[in-house]
Parts: sequence; structure tokens; C-alpha cells
Amino acid sequence: MQRNELVRYLDTYLRIAEVPDYGPQGLQVEGAEEVTRVAFAVDSGLPCIDAAIRMGAQMLIVHHGLFWEKVEPIRGPLARSVRRLIVANLNLYSAHLALDAHPEVGNNVELARLLGLTVDGWFANAKGTDIGVTCTVEDGRDLAALTAAVEAQLGARPRVLAHGPAQPRRVAIVSGLGIRYADEAAALGVDTFITGETSHAHFYKALDHRMNVIFAGHYASETVGLKALGRHLNGRLGLETLFIDLPTDM
Repeated sequence: MQRNELVRYLDTYLRIAEVPDYGPQGLQVEGAEEVTRVAFAVDSGLPCIDAAIRMGAQMLIVHHGLFWEKVEPIRGPLARSVRRLIVANLNLYSAHLALDAHPEVGNNVELARLLGLTVDGWFANAKGTDIGVTCTVEDGRDLAALTAAVEAQLGARPRVLAHGPAQPRRVAIVSGLGIRYADEAAALGVDTFITGETSHAHFYKALDHRMNVIFAGHYASETVGLKALGRHLNGRLGLETLFIDLPTDM
């Protein structure tokens, strides 16, 4: 498949132009014109780039790209990454908030689907786009069972603040550092919050709201959207897709 055709498809499907972000998204570094194998990774660090090169990919799609709001000189670690991409003729494509917010393959709707939760709303506005979901627990699971399901689906042992009810009724999901939206979630009647990264600053926030928080890890919580996007591209476009699992334990 031609790179430009694939980029147009991704830009449209992921609504790249419609979702403002903290830096330029979409194709960040241009490489090979023909793409048959696509690698996916949460991050764009050198180990991720090197793994994609070893796999023989012509494009690497990541959640955390190389370029953000601040304009940086291309030197040091950034230069090494860019140079590696260019020498290998490897395209780098980034989808950050656009992937969090996607209604079909987004991190948050996909985690809800994997956990068997019914999405009933959106919240957690980031740069003008709601990226998080609220869900209803319909099968009577308790907090321990929900936590076990998170661990089974993400392959990471969650850390739990059990400040809320033993029987969750309303769940919010925001991958990454989503706990910053605890106040908004509480106002929506959420009693259990599933997110990625822990924060000491929010311990008492959760306690004050009598809210359970399941911290699954920033990395683990943001693998699911990329995997779902890989399955989508394989099924829709026939591309070979590979996920690079390089956990940071964070």
C-alpha cells in the first residue's frame, strides 16, 4: 500500500485534523513510500524504533510521538531517534488524544469492551475533546472481580485505592494520567475510576469522593487502542501488523 494512501486513511479514520493535541500528530517522520508491514508501540523511544526496524516494518505507529508543543532543536537523543528513522527509511506516525478519544478503537472504549462494561457517556475534556468514558456495571461484579479483570486483560498488576463501595455501579475509564479528572468523574456519579498512572496528590481526592481507583499503569492502559487499531488495519486494508511490547513498568 502506498504510504500517502495509508496516511490519508489513518488521518481520516482517527480524525487527526479534528482533535487538537499537545503537538503535531499524524505522520511525524516520512520514510518508505510502500508500506506492507506496520509496527505498533506505545512510545517512540530508540528501543521501540529499533524493534520496528528489526521486524522489517515500513511504518511505526505510536501513541507518544517524538514532537510535542515545544519546538526543540534536533540534536542529542531526539537527533539519534530521527536519524535512526531516516536511515532505516521508517515512517513514524503518532496518534495521541485522537486514539484516546476514538469511539471504535480508542484506549478507553476498547478497555471498557475488554472488561465487559457498557459505555454510557463521555467526559474528561482534553484540548477540546472528551477522551474518557463512563460505564455501567451490569453483571454485579465486586471491586475485587473488576480489578482481577483489569489485571487479566492488561497483563499488569493494578494498584487499588479502595475508598469507594465494594460493589461498583458507575465506572470511569481514562487511560494514562487520567486521575486528574477525578472531580469531574465524581460529579457524574462515578464510584470507581480505572486509569493508568498513580499520583500521591490524588490519594485524598479519591478518599474525599469515596471513590475506588484502579491504577493499571500508564503503559499498560495505553496498549489496548494500538492493538485494536492494528486489528482494524489488518482486517480493513490487509496490512501485516505487529505490536511491540516494551513495558516501562510505569
